[in-house]
Amino acid sequence: MADLLRKPLGVSGKVHDITPESAGWGYVGFGLYRLKAGESVAEVTGSREVILVLVEGLAHIEAAGQDWGVMGARMDVFERTPPHCLYLPNDSDWRATASSDCTLAVCSAPGKSGHVARRLGPEGITLTPRGTGANTRYINNIAMEALDVADSLLVTEVFTPAGNWSSYPSHRHDEDDFPRMTYLEESYYHRLNPAQGFGVQRVYTEDGSLDETMAVKNHDVVLVPKGHHPCGAPYGYEMYYLNVMAGPRRNWRFQNDPDHDWIYQRDTAAV
Repeated sequence: MADLLRKPLGVSGKVHDITPESAGWGYVGFGLYRLKAGESVAEVTGSREVILVLVEGLAHIEAAGQDWGVMGARMDVFERTPPHCLYLPNDSDWRATASSDCTLAVCSAPGKSGHVARRLGPEGITLTPRGTGANTRYINNIAMEALDVADSLLVTEVFTPAGNWSSYPSHRHDEDDFPRMTYLEESYYHRLNPAQGFGVQRVYTEDGSLDETMAVKNHDVVLVPKGHHPCGAPYGYEMYYLNVMAGPRRNWRFQNDPDHDWIYQRDTAAV
């Protein structure tokens, strides 16, 4: 069985510390801090670029030789308001001091010294619907391809209403064959509302060599090294996830599962 479902290491402090080495791949890293007001954390980026995402709560950030002040606004991720984020290039350092209880995500990938430190959001991030019917979900694009703010990282948030599906129809981006497809590793950091809920995520290849279906709970992370990766929110429970993607090039090109592409074709024709 593939080790794709990563449970939090605790309920406070650094509860996720996923590196390329621990994930068994080459690009994506994901860390998560759950801090109490007054607690501080500090890291250096080394050879990697980083996007800090204030998932919820407030924190005073000092990074890359600058004081960025208190960042954050939403106190509960399910407010769905745009996040406050900070891009940092490789060879930077940063410190965060929680001004309130907060959840801070650290998204990382190889850096190439091609971009400078800058705020990302809340300005310019607009909650955008995608899909139709029970496939409707809502996107906060933090650092996707259209925004030239990073060397490798692609980062986005998705809110899936109760009873709906996301990352669906099933699609994959596991071949380095641009422009048909790009190789992108991907991590999903999941939250559920109410918090005791669960969601479902399947990661599978068309040849069946990988086929794992997981019940995901609050603060779980799912790794997607290859294959298709749809997820669903049961009735009564809203799902949030923070996606981090990276690969040899910063483009998002994917192919739908041929068995389920008819859904995309039907919905596209109906628009």
